[in-house]
Amino acid sequence: MKKILCLVLLLSGANAVNAQSRLFPKFIRRLIFEKDSSRRSSFIPLPVLSSAPETGIEAGLSGLYSFYTDTADRNTRVSNVFVYGTLTTKGQSRVNISTSYWLPKNAFHFTAGVGYINFPTNFYGIGSSTRKADAERIEQKRLRITLTGEKQFGKNIYLGFVSGAYNYQFKGADKSGIFETDPAVENPGGGAYVYLGPSFIFDNRNNNTYTTSGILLTSNYSFNKGMMSNNNYSGGVFSIEYSQYFSLSKHLVLGLDVYDNSLVGSQSPFYLMPALGSDELMRGYYNGRYRDRNYTAGQFELRYRINDRFGVVGFAGTGTVYHSTLDLNQLKPNYGGGFRYFFDVEKGLSVRLDYGIGEKRPGEERQSGFYIGLGEAF
Repeated sequence: MKKILCLVLLLSGANAVNAQSRLFPKFIRRLIFEKDSSRRSSFIPLPVLSSAPETGIEAGLSGLYSFYTDTADRNTRVSNVFVYGTLTTKGQSRVNISTSYWLPKNAFHFTAGVGYINFPTNFYGIGSSTRKADAERIEQKRLRITLTGEKQFGKNIYLGFVSGAYNYQFKGADKSGIFETDPAVENPGGGAYVYLGPSFIFDNRNNNTYTTSGILLTSNYSFNKGMMSNNNYSGGVFSIEYSQYFSLSKHLVLGLDVYDNSLVGSQSPFYLMPALGSDELMRGYYNGRYRDRNYTAGQFELRYRINDRFGVVGFAGTGTVYHSTLDLNQLKPNYGGGFRYFFDVEKGLSVRLDYGIGEKRPGEERQSGFYIGLGEAF
């Protein structure tokens, strides 16, 4: 859901015409004028506009249905169903439906999703020192089904599972290009696999959409098994992320985020390798410019809430990918800033615009990227 941007920002200037708010459709009035505290459900159909280095401009249609499973309990977190379909200026397309469902008193939490992408992308090679000059355009198609669930134990601990299935298909544009000739690229044609594993979560955040205090620790391990033509693959993926939030004043919040993702096992299908760069972490890098068996990164973000509707942020971080041993000399910088518009004040739902800046490699322009997304980066 975070990767999609809504055109609601184009409406933000309408605050000046609050007196004429009844001239707007009901859902637009809620986006701009109303501050609903009734905890009622809402459905917002919106055009989609997003941006990232790997997609260019992305546009389409989306719908966000948000609700509470218990409107009387103020601690029950907001649930949602999100659906979208988009096209990009770089010839990519994707459709997706996902949900995040919190039961009353947050006793259980479930997520599920089904998505398909036809997503040509640039492949630069494996490792943390790839060159822009080696980039090769490859065809990529992916079908994804995911399901997770957690049960609350005590006040802040959740134990559960992650599961799902993926089917990747790839094709290189040039038989003599790096994608076809680099021996580090395993399973270049793609493949299907299923996965299942345990998860552990510690979560004492005061809000799951706009957090101002608390800790979120998520970790999981998935056992992966290849299917169909990829049935000789077996391995695993371990992922852990730690986020903490500090309320420095009424309007100022400091967020810290540390992330690690690693392949487990002797095989390294390139499409399972963690890829550095996204609209959430290491902003400013083309997603997949650097990829390898391990990915470690960290960031902090200062968030200033100007008022109920508007906010600004500044962020900085560092990270890298590596095969087996973390080399601190390969850490890559990122920094930047952004703007927030809160279209649902009570639920803490926002649209964000961020500009991230990365490293400058010899003979290349400094890496950077502009992002528009829904929800906070972390």
